Amino acid sequence: MKVLHIIPSVPKIRGGPSQVVLEMVKALRINAIDAEIATTNDNGDELLDVPLQKCIYYEEVPVWFFSRFSPSYRRLREYAFSWDLTIWLWHNLSNYDIVHVHAIFTYASTMAMVIARLKNIPYVVTTHGLLCNWSLRQSKHKKQLYLKMIEQSNLVHSKGIHFTSDLEQREFPQSAFTIPSFVLPIGVSEIPTLIPDSYVRMRQQLKIPLDEPIILFMSRLHPKKGLNYLIGALGKLTHHRFTFVIAGSGTKEYEKEIESLVIANNIKGHTVFAGFVEGEIKNMLLQGSDLFALTSYSESFALVALEAMSNGLPVLVTPDVALASIVEKYQFGYVSELNVLAIASTIDKFFTHRQEAKAMGTRARRFVFDNYTWSKIVYQLEEVYRKVI
Repeated sequence: MKVLHIIPSVPKIRGGPSQVVLEMVKALRINAIDAEIATTNDNGDELLDVPLQKCIYYEEVPVWFFSRFSPSYRRLREYAFSWDLTIWLWHNLSNYDIVHVHAIFTYASTMAMVIARLKNIPYVVTTHGLLCNWSLRQSKHKKQLYLKMIEQSNLVHSKGIHFTSDLEQREFPQSAFTIPSFVLPIGVSEIPTLIPDSYVRMRQQLKIPLDEPIILFMSRLHPKKGLNYLIGALGKLTHHRFTFVIAGSGTKEYEKEIESLVIANNIKGHTVFAGFVEGEIKNMLLQGSDLFALTSYSESFALVALEAMSNGLPVLVTPDVALASIVEKYQFGYVSELNVLAIASTIDKFFTHRQEAKAMGTRARRFVFDNYTWSKIVYQLEEVYRKVI
């Protein structure tokens, strides 16, 4: 079986979908499925320094990179137009048994679906939350027009829509589309090895007392993530000792907005901006912190919350984070309504029950190992491919 995955970009700085496709393809290849990725050299405001129009190994998986159109206007740049990718898809898509498209409303994904239809190649689509209620309300009129003119037909002709959670499937506008779908969670590539003395080393690095709790936000800096609520809540808790670590990056404009919010809520002295992190530093932050917080407006899955749990960290999430139902059912942390007072109350509860929270994290790590590793999930994905073919 030969499978081609299409996504606009793969650098991890682009967030969860890019990380998911790399780990998904790696797991498929370990399972003897001949899977590759075709994408652009998009890297946010920059371009990846990689060979173009040839298959290379990137993050341990075979990837075809093609030149992204790079105008000065950011929204056009974000669309990731690539004429070279278009030509390559036209001449090569028939070499694959099935195409797996990631994301919509972007050139690479849209064009891959158009060409797959013309070439009669079966394809499935992972929307990565782009058809959830919150996402569809952003740039609403543009998305409605794009859906009506282009993407609706692409989706209708797919062999299935992949949802990563029941929440994402429920929010899909079923009245507008009659399409088969399936729910399959995403996972972690492996359960991270626990780093010795991570708790102590984190506090030594941040120059804070050994008993001071660390609250961690780790994600792309974007309005969707609801950081304004989390920062506002922490501003009401300055009578407690804590360090708030913000690990992630976004546009320069939004980063400045977050910095202003931190100052306005009087928690500048409590806050550390760690920027984008990965590898051992990322795991050190996850294992050395006391609570992971993601107070997001909408998350079709929230891979980073799963990663936090896999590192033994209890989590605080809001109801529209898809993992919230699992967190609440098995008591892996806290679920708070998306408002400042509710989040503040929840964090205050954490401050007074830290040992209980630690036990939540230990349970969460075991649960992820048993249920959410790619080595287990990939067999179900392979079965989907075989049925489609």
